[in-house]
Amino acid sequence: MSSRFPRLLGAATGALIVLASTPAFAGWGGHGTAYTPHGTYNGAHYGYCGGGSCSHAGGVVGPYGGLATNTGTVTRNAPGQFSNSGTATGPNGRSVQHDGNTSCAGGTCSHTGNLTGPDGQTASTSGSVTREGAGQYSSSGTVTGANGNTVSHAASTNCAGSSCARSGTVTGADGGTVTHSGSATRVAPGVVTTGGGSTVVHGSTVVASGTVTTGTVTTGRAVVTVATPPVVVTPPPPPPAAVYIPPPPPATVYVPPPPPKVVVATAPLPMVVVRPAPVPRAVYVVPRVVYVARPPRAAVMVPGHWAAGVWVPAHLA
Repeated sequence: MSSRFPRLLGAATGALIVLASTPAFAGWGGHGTAYTPHGTYNGAHYGYCGGGSCSHAGGVVGPYGGLATNTGTVTRNAPGQFSNSGTATGPNGRSVQHDGNTSCAGGTCSHTGNLTGPDGQTASTSGSVTREGAGQYSSSGTVTGANGNTVSHAASTNCAGSSCARSGTVTGADGGTVTHSGSATRVAPGVVTTGGGSTVVHGSTVVASGTVTTGTVTTGRAVVTVATPPVVVTPPPPPPAAVYIPPPPPATVYVPPPPPKVVVATAPLPMVVVRPAPVPRAVYVVPRVVYVARPPRAAVMVPGHWAAGVWVPAHLA
């Protein structure tokens, strides 16, 4: 835990140096990947400035999927006078609130701050960073926990060419000491390797106008600050004029004709011939004349008629 405080203080101070020398900055964003012996870490950040304040937001995803985020704001209150506040949230969802003040003059920046944990306990920090010469920096400070114990730290950084070396000592409340050292080397644009076997690949996007002078922060076992020459950032070119492109003609859709109707020819029904029953032949039977002796009477004319299907002509009876 004690070795983290110099890194945290160095990171905060590096951010303040960038702010102090970037009055024309409007906004920036970046992303990076750190390949370490413990796994790969991917990070991204975004920031913007306006009205004397700069705000930022960033996050890092570890090799096991844990996400840590940090948001905050730095405000320039007067020449060389800055205040800051923000929130850091770990992968377990627990947050730490932080705030502080920084004063810079004569090549030295001094910082005081407070940390408040999720359980309400607080810690205080104080320290300073001094530019001793070209590429030469020294830092010192203290961290006091909620239990009143104080840890002090001191370190120095030397930069030459594309490499920076850092060494430091942390002294605990019981007088015990821990020493640490590390180096960082720029091997390509946006690529930094450290003495601990880590490689950091960083890419960024800057939106600004005017001349911007920044500092570059690299990481090994501790954060080191590398001075860089002024960078002239020009605004992006205007977007090209809008060109009207007519929509393509509608596609021709082929609709196939309906299939022909299938006609199933059925065999014709057999013709049924109904023969009427033959008309019975009419048999004319000539009536037999029978003479019966009886008393004479007047003869009666019987007209012709049908009898049992036989035509009987008229006759006397």
